Amino acid sequence: MRRADRLFQIVQLLRGGRRQTARSLADALEVSERTIYRDIVDLQGSGVPVEGEAGFGYVMQDGFDLPPLMFTNSEIAALVAGARLIRAWGGVDMARGAEEALIKIEAVLDDAARARAKSVSVQSYDWYIDEAVRVNLDVIDGAVDTVSRLSFDYADKDGARTRRTIRPLLLNFWGRVWTCVGWCELRDDFRMFRVDRMTALVVGSRYRPQSGQSLRDFYAQVQAQGGPDLTGAR
Repeated sequence: MRRADRLFQIVQLLRGGRRQTARSLADALEVSERTIYRDIVDLQGSGVPVEGEAGFGYVMQDGFDLPPLMFTNSEIAALVAGARLIRAWGGVDMARGAEEALIKIEAVLDDAARARAKSVSVQSYDWYIDEAVRVNLDVIDGAVDTVSRLSFDYADKDGARTRRTIRPLLLNFWGRVWTCVGWCELRDDFRMFRVDRMTALVVGSRYRPQSGQSLRDFYAQVQAQGGPDLTGAR
């Protein structure tokens, strides 16, 4: 959990005059008590009225609330629509994160902005995405985040199957189809793979990024070719 998210959660747990010990906060947020002590000091230093001390517990003065976030109507529409799209078409963890993001956004908006968020007309439905693809998206996203190799069975458009190991760089959504871009160790080149044709995914060892195999290099290759080669998702 990011530190900013953790501080936000501490404020939420302390709202309403509920006394919380450092141990209970640490258990709720899955961090050490020492981390909670540092976070409390930082909150107090930033003006959040948290009272208490180690061994006694902490409580926040009644009436305190986070200031409302200020968004334009267009910004609210973009945030809500984007979260709804990910909730419908993203991975399992992505969808859960989008749902939690919508709750957090609404919690800190003023009444008028909250009403605007609820009235956003953009909707998206998950009728066309397979649950296996949702799971794969989270696995791929995790491999990209940890700079780890990814091995999988792949079926091309003709049904021919190969076992690939790639250095995953990017997930792209094309509307009903997700693709993964990576440096393919079998072909020794960039390749684009359709996520719905990837099975038996295994996250492997971490790799050291190399010159000529980075996302920047991929973009340079795409630009030189005049655009993405969608037939590469074989």
